[in-house]
Amino acid sequence: MDSETIDQLIAGNNRLEPFREKLEAMQLGTYCIHRSWGFGRIQGYDEGSGKLLIDFEGGKDGHGMDPAFCVDKLEILPAESLLVRSREEPEAVRGLLESDRVAVIIGILTTRPEGAATAAEIERQLAFLLPEEKKRKRWWTEAKKELVREPRVAVPAKKTEPYVLREEEEKRHPEEEILEEFYETKKAKQKVILAEKLYAVAKDGKGLTGDSGTDAKERQQSLQEKLPDILDELTQRIQDTKLLGQADRLHGVWVRNNLARYLAQEKDSDVDVDALEPTSGSIVEESVENLDKLAAELPASYQERFLDLLSRTYPDRWEEMVVRLLRHSEGRFTGECIAFLYDRGKADRVQECFERWLNEQTMRGPILLWIIRNREKPKYSELIDGLLTPRFLNAVFYAIDQESLQNASSRRIPLADALSEDSELIPMLLKRGTPENARDLAQMLLLNQGFEDLTKKSLLARFIKQDKSIQSLLEREAAEETETEKTLTVSAESLAEAREEYEDLVQRKIPENKQAIETAKEHGDLRENAEYKMARQDQDTLLARKAELDRDLSRARVTDFSEATVDTVGIGNVVELREGSTGQLHRYAILGAWDGKPERNILSYLTPVGQAVLGRRRGDQVETEIDGTRETWTIESIGRWVDETN
Repeated sequence: MDSETIDQLIAGNNRLEPFREKLEAMQLGTYCIHRSWGFGRIQGYDEGSGKLLIDFEGGKDGHGMDPAFCVDKLEILPAESLLVRSREEPEAVRGLLESDRVAVIIGILTTRPEGAATAAEIERQLAFLLPEEKKRKRWWTEAKKELVREPRVAVPAKKTEPYVLREEEEKRHPEEEILEEFYETKKAKQKVILAEKLYAVAKDGKGLTGDSGTDAKERQQSLQEKLPDILDELTQRIQDTKLLGQADRLHGVWVRNNLARYLAQEKDSDVDVDALEPTSGSIVEESVENLDKLAAELPASYQERFLDLLSRTYPDRWEEMVVRLLRHSEGRFTGECIAFLYDRGKADRVQECFERWLNEQTMRGPILLWIIRNREKPKYSELIDGLLTPRFLNAVFYAIDQESLQNASSRRIPLADALSEDSELIPMLLKRGTPENARDLAQMLLLNQGFEDLTKKSLLARFIKQDKSIQSLLEREAAEETETEKTLTVSAESLAEAREEYEDLVQRKIPENKQAIETAKEHGDLRENAEYKMARQDQDTLLARKAELDRDLSRARVTDFSEATVDTVGIGNVVELREGSTGQLHRYAILGAWDGKPERNILSYLTPVGQAVLGRRRGDQVETEIDGTRETWTIESIGRWVDETN
């Protein structure tokens, strides 16, 4: 828009005056982001309609928007914005995303007001750079780890606070801010992280880019002169076990050792850094009973160093220790353990463990996920190819089902996502089995609680391509879904009892059973382990009952039986029935689905007798067939349960 058009708009609407600068930026070809419509590019201004014309990504071209209504909802992107570059120079930005996460975040912060943006604001921009959600989340997770050690960016202590791009002023540089924060903070863990940043700057000049060579060297030398004080301060902090947990102490020891080793090299000293107290080995020895916890809490960049430390501290036991860590590992650490064993000639041991865990049905989700993601890598092809049979898919389904049962939140299951995204895996596994394997696995998938319905049907379609007979399972599933849609009429008391049983299952019985399985595993060979087999049988029973309650509770509708009339038999009526074969008179209350107490003559409306009399009148005759015995009943009278109990 030209200045004359903008003047006319403001004259017609005083509310636009504060947005003059923004209106002036709305020029032909300018990129923008709308809160609702997303990423777009301004194509012009139609004076006839008084609207901006914007092409929004996703097929909405030439969309007209009144400046008065969109000016506060439209973000105008400067030409240097990384988002603009992603459309103008897609290959360059794609390369940056793959090679330098920190540079991407700095690029985003550079164009933000005051160089600051919250995690949520950064994620909104990343959504336009990395549209695939799962890939974006993994990318951002790794970026946050790298930012912790980046001097040019101040990382927030709380999620609600912003990431801030440190200004490189003439008299104040990023390392000076970090140094000041190092001495001011009272948090020992933060001191370790800041000391690591300062070490990186002093050693490699990281964060000194953009300065002249002479200035950068002077700043680097100035910081190097302060390193002895930093080392002393850090050494004091890591001595106190009350200030730091064991993982943070070990991290601190490694940072201290890096600093001490660097200073010794600069002074050409022969200091034995590994002998400084506390040593990394002493911390491992103190934590030997909780190595899983120690590994999980270490920064990911130190995981390989941790495994190497184990091999040096326990030269005769390290292999068993790493195998145990691998068995219970999560995320990136799974791959680190496998690579560590492989690189030390223990590929046969990894293969033996994987075969045994699959046979015992004890292979956990992170390892299964690692196998799926690495199945095409030449380094591991010999290990992985032999595992990829229908038995592997059985283990994947079981692990997904287990995680969904233990998952109190609605967060996604990475293993389920990986299986869904890998369109070639299921067909390949099924080809290596029999039709019976395929049908059993399809049935297992139908009962699995870790997949959304649409995903489940998409996966079943892959089964059907291999075996057309599996189509009948889908038809049966559809029939069961129709049946499941029917509501269950229940009393408030019986609903409370069902909910109490469900809570007891989820909070006590299933966790106790899980612990019983883990304990039984420690008793040796699972093929001859009776305790393990019994615990697994109990698990099947508990999980089946949980699934049944899940389904029934979702269908339950509460009634107080006050709606019952005496015209026809319904839920909440008391009926007198004369038995045709004996002439005896029986009196039954027909109540809710879970209210049956036959010993007190209270029947659920779902029983054969209940179903036979529903909707019938006094004098009607009905028939039942129970256990092969037919009987005729005559309805003699109809009363109301609430009248007899009040």
